Amino acid sequence: MRQLVKLTLATLGLAATITVSAQDVGNPQLTPVNAALQVGEADKALSLLDAMGQYGNRADAKNLRCRVEYSLEHWDRAANNCEQAVKLDGQNSDYHLWLGRALGEKASRASFMSAYSEGKRVREEFEEAVRLNPRNVDALADLGEFYYTAPGVVGGGLSKAEAIAAQLEKIDAARGHEMRGHIAEERKDFGTAEREYKQAISAAAHPAFQWMELAGFYRHHERWTEMESAVRSGQNAAERDKRVAAALYDGAGLLIKTNRDLTEAAQMLEAYLASSAKTEKAPAFAAHTQLARVKQQLGDTSAASRERAAALALAHDYKPAQDLKH
Repeated sequence: MRQLVKLTLATLGLAATITVSAQDVGNPQLTPVNAALQVGEADKALSLLDAMGQYGNRADAKNLRCRVEYSLEHWDRAANNCEQAVKLDGQNSDYHLWLGRALGEKASRASFMSAYSEGKRVREEFEEAVRLNPRNVDALADLGEFYYTAPGVVGGGLSKAEAIAAQLEKIDAARGHEMRGHIAEERKDFGTAEREYKQAISAAAHPAFQWMELAGFYRHHERWTEMESAVRSGQNAAERDKRVAAALYDGAGLLIKTNRDLTEAAQMLEAYLASSAKTEKAPAFAAHTQLARVKQQLGDTSAASRERAAALALAHDYKPAQDLKH
């Protein structure tokens, strides 16, 4: 819906690592819920929240429920729970960030007039997240992406995005360069964009995600050989540093979307699922679903069936897995 606002999982900055709220992790009662969310056990996470009784009505619990529903692509439920978290604690930057993300997904699927209204709210939530914590890297990244993606009618603008990029690069140089790359692409200055993505790789301590960003740039411009080379470099970086294993999920997605080297894509998904560094950014049940699709395309129907079953065992009402043929 580019004519009004384009806010999807990709455009909301989710190609970069999502930072887990320290408050949620540090809360003993929510620690097992967050642990289940990170490893992709969505059903378990919701069951634990349901068992909390009145405690489940606290802001931190509502935010976690929002994030679980978000991972399941239940956008309305996610937005409702994030809205409650913000109402209960309006001073938490992360709560506003997640509300903005959930509203963004709703906006991307709404009618023109609804998307217009939701788009403005998305901007307001991201701006509030940054106001409350100017060093919240994820909030800065999402706000900047809103500015360079959304039209002026809902508050977008490249000059606004450039100001956020300058703020972001003081805190996280790699992600600052990534944002400048995206802004340059919007300006159709593709040479500058490529240089910025490469500078992001140089600036990153663990550049697996940055290699996948560069691969995504090559994909947009149908530079297939360079795309595959960048994916391999990202794969190698992820194998060297298991903490960024989720980049394998991103790289596999690029290969799948372009129908190139599906065997390698399957191996990357399998490596991610076998890792000890799974995150809500790349839900395990979504990875199993992707792997099921790839196995089906490769003609291994029994493996495809097993992967679909594995996805539904973690998240029984994850619609993309339900919709797979078996």
